[in-house]
Amino acid sequence: MIKAGLVGAGHLGKIHLRLLNQSEKYELVGFHDKDEENARKLEAELGYKYFKSFEALLGEIEMLDIVTPTLYHYDYAIKAIQKGIHFFIEKPVTQTLEQAEEILYKCREYGIKAQVGHVERYNPAFIGAKDYIKNPMFIEIHRLAEFNPRGTDVSVVLDLMIHDLDILLSLVKSKVKLIHASGVSVVSKTPDICNARIEFENGCVANLTTSRISMKAMRKSRFFQQDAYISVDFLDKKSEVIRMKPAPENPSDFDMIIENAEGEKNQILFEYPNIQPNNAILDELESFANAIENDLPVQVSLEDGTEALKVALEIMRLIQK
Repeated sequence: MIKAGLVGAGHLGKIHLRLLNQSEKYELVGFHDKDEENARKLEAELGYKYFKSFEALLGEIEMLDIVTPTLYHYDYAIKAIQKGIHFFIEKPVTQTLEQAEEILYKCREYGIKAQVGHVERYNPAFIGAKDYIKNPMFIEIHRLAEFNPRGTDVSVVLDLMIHDLDILLSLVKSKVKLIHASGVSVVSKTPDICNARIEFENGCVANLTTSRISMKAMRKSRFFQQDAYISVDFLDKKSEVIRMKPAPENPSDFDMIIENAEGEKNQILFEYPNIQPNNAILDELESFANAIENDLPVQVSLEDGTEALKVALEIMRLIQK
């Protein structure tokens, strides 16, 4: 078992603590949090060992789970690297691109493994559908959330849209060519709703809409490619694949056949990928443990997190402009 520690025992941090504690891959040594009153309460209620000194915690662990506000990611990551400790770091990886690139450089220099918490990679609906997604040319993404004051210290781009930017960049094997973006601040001092249109060098176009002031939650992505349409519902954990193939010469009464203007007949096929229920956060933490134990590449690398941050920051720059 890998000796693990956590820094940042807020809402998400408490979830991570519980999962690290129950995982067969980790031995939870303890945690550190700047709010000592909250930390002592958590220690008393759930029995997790509280380390008042972050350096003392680092001295007893092999893996650090960084679940603090993004503002503190860089400092904790650098300290972990200097101590030779692998770390899992929540998204967005850092506040600035320069910080992310420095962490990436130092991890390479010191031989440190690091994974970024883009948890939607582990969503069962995405896992079930991703093998069907091949060279999509148009992508439509909606991520809408009801208002929650927690997280409004950062733009909706870094709070929510970055999930979809990571998914998008993991699927489109081409460089970003052009970005158009607009956003509006409604209830907070940073944008609460944003739309971005991203064009890739291979011709793929993605349209992303993200809001944290919606009346109803939605997390849907639609991928259009030659002869196929794939829908992924990240919220309800469903995916659907609609494909076309040349119609059989003698279709049955149940076959769905369409004919285009040129007289070509095609059969429409509906597929529903097998969705295996899971705990996505536990899976991402345990996949990182597997990478450490077996010296394998991590599934969501610092390079991935840095690329998603780069695009997110460019979208924010365009909105501010």
